[in-house]
Amino acid sequence: MSANALPHVVIVGGGFAGLWATRALARDRVRITLIDRRNHHLFQPLLYQVATAGLSAPDIAAPLRHILRGQRNVEVRLGEVTAIDADARTVALAGDDGADDSRIGYDYLLLASGATHAYFGNDAWAEHAPGLKSLDDALGIRRRVLMAFERAEAADDPAERAAWLDFAVVGGGPTGVELAGTLAEIARHTLKDEFRHIDPARARVRLIEAGPRVLASFPPELSDNARLKLEKLGVEVVTGHAVETIDGDGYVLAGERVPARTVLWAAGVAASPLGALLDVPRDRAGRVRVEADLGVPGRPEVLVAGDLASIEQDGRPVPGVAPAAKQMGAHAARAIRARLAGRPAPPFRYRDMGNLATIGRMAAVVDLHGFKLKGLLAWWFWLWVHVLFLIGFRNRLLVLINWAWAYWSYQRHARIILDDHDDESGDAAAP
Repeated sequence: MSANALPHVVIVGGGFAGLWATRALARDRVRITLIDRRNHHLFQPLLYQVATAGLSAPDIAAPLRHILRGQRNVEVRLGEVTAIDADARTVALAGDDGADDSRIGYDYLLLASGATHAYFGNDAWAEHAPGLKSLDDALGIRRRVLMAFERAEAADDPAERAAWLDFAVVGGGPTGVELAGTLAEIARHTLKDEFRHIDPARARVRLIEAGPRVLASFPPELSDNARLKLEKLGVEVVTGHAVETIDGDGYVLAGERVPARTVLWAAGVAASPLGALLDVPRDRAGRVRVEADLGVPGRPEVLVAGDLASIEQDGRPVPGVAPAAKQMGAHAARAIRARLAGRPAPPFRYRDMGNLATIGRMAAVVDLHGFKLKGLLAWWFWLWVHVLFLIGFRNRLLVLINWAWAYWSYQRHARIILDDHDDESGDAAAP
């Protein structure tokens, strides 16, 4: 059978769900086209480390073509899907000018394009409070954070200097906690003795959570421990209040105007806009409501996985975390295999691996189904898990070296300020 006669599986998204599905189909008699807007797979759980100068971009990302170079049944296409014709079973890709450039037919389609930022109807805030979902986001945040200290150093007006040294992180989930803790470490340790007109340790780092506690998905005991550790690092933790507005000069919280030039967003996510291209039910976050086997209602040849999929298990939604995305990707491959064999696919069952979050140097919290860890032991466990799941030996080695260096020196090797149009290479971030 010629390659073109094989069933064609189109997978949109090279994140955890898309990549795990692609790999799971490596031995099947199908031809796969993997489409992504970017040429790399990103290990998102460590993205905040790039944003805070602990790691450089190549440490947590790898080219999709390199990852899949040995898988002969897959072709990688760089592009953005702009339309889906479910009746004709085709997807349209955008050209450089934004117009439809080509159409790709499929026998089976897996949508795994992930999530984007959600500002709860206040999209104008995005310009002033960037979120963290991509390497571009991380490099932009890193530039914003490092430039804040530079602008404070150059400011003559005390009020302006204070505004540049005021940092706010909105959202008390794992990303917000990790960002706030690391910002406090940078201000109090990494930048010590490097400036002549400011004391970086006097910077205010504030973590704002609208709910009653940070890390709400963790048991209260670990949530309280995380708050104490953050406060010990110098983070001001504010709970029970939501920001009312954000602009270029600061934000309003509990009716009080706070001058702050650096506000980072970690409060909400929304599904990729790709789900809107299907005429199927979606939830309030824009995620596609899928069947038990991850298929789209009325379209068994179309499946959705990862952060774009909305599915409940035991009365609760499956969380938008990396382990769930990996498991969904692998299950989507099984579902496609079952359809090819003419048999029904089994229902997806998420296996909860527990929750982990790091707070700062030698501080983390871990919840493994009631088995709780905190402090140094939890930090070592968190480090081991994240290094273990990085793709590629080179990435694991670099991350270990960089973390060992940061542990002993408090230094962050990637403190290079790039212009908005610059790309980061491994060499550019040398100590």
